[in-house]
Amino acid sequence: MLTKVHFFHKLVKLRNAPDGPAPRAWEDGPVVVNGQSEHRTEKDGTGEGAYPPEVAEFVERFAAELTGAGMQRMASRVFACLLAEESGALGSAELSERLRISPAAVSGAVRYLSQVHLVTREREPGSRRERYRVHANTWYEAIADRDALLGRWATTFEQGIEAVGPDSQAGRRLAETAEFFAFMREELSRMVERWYAHRGVPRTAGHGDREGSATSS
Repeated sequence: MLTKVHFFHKLVKLRNAPDGPAPRAWEDGPVVVNGQSEHRTEKDGTGEGAYPPEVAEFVERFAAELTGAGMQRMASRVFACLLAEESGALGSAELSERLRISPAAVSGAVRYLSQVHLVTREREPGSRRERYRVHANTWYEAIADRDALLGRWATTFEQGIEAVGPDSQAGRRLAETAEFFAFMREELSRMVERWYAHRGVPRTAGHGDREGSATSS
C-alpha cells in the first residue's frame, strides 16, 4: 500500500509540486492565545480543541507514513488531521489548535494539498473564512486525475522515440517506457471504474454526491 502511495505521490509532485520548502511549525516556547501566554510544543496534544490521545496518535503515525512516502511533513499532518475529523472539514484556526502549528504552516500545507487535489477549499456559511475539506473519494479521484498526465507523458515519449530512432537502444528504452505509461493509463481508468461499480456510485456524479452515496452504502 505504501509503495503505491509513494508512486502516485511522485506522479502528483512532478506536475504540481509547489515552490519553496515546506512550512515549519512553531518553535517550542511561550505563545499568546486569547490574550494569555502559554507554553506549546509541536508535539503537545493538550489544550482546547486537541484530539483525544488515541486519535492524535493515529494522525501523527499516518502523517509519518505519508512523509516517508515523500509528502511534505506539514502537509502530511494536515491531511491526516482532516481524515480523522468527523466532518472531514476544519478551518485554519482549528487545524492550528489541533496540530499545535502556526497559521502560516497551515496555509502552506493547505496550498500544497490543494495543488495536488487532496483537499478542497470552501467558505464557511455566513463568513469570509475558509474551511478545508477532504472528501471520501479523495484517494481514487487523485489517482484518476493522473490519466491526463500519463497521456501527455506517453505522447512526449513517442516524440522522443522518433527523435532518437526506434531501432536504437535509446529508442527501444523509450518505447518500453511509453508502453508502460499507456498500460498504466488503461489500468488506472479501469480500476477507478471498477471501484465506482463496487461502491454502487455513478462515475459522473458530483463530488459531494459521490461522497454522500459512498458513505451511505
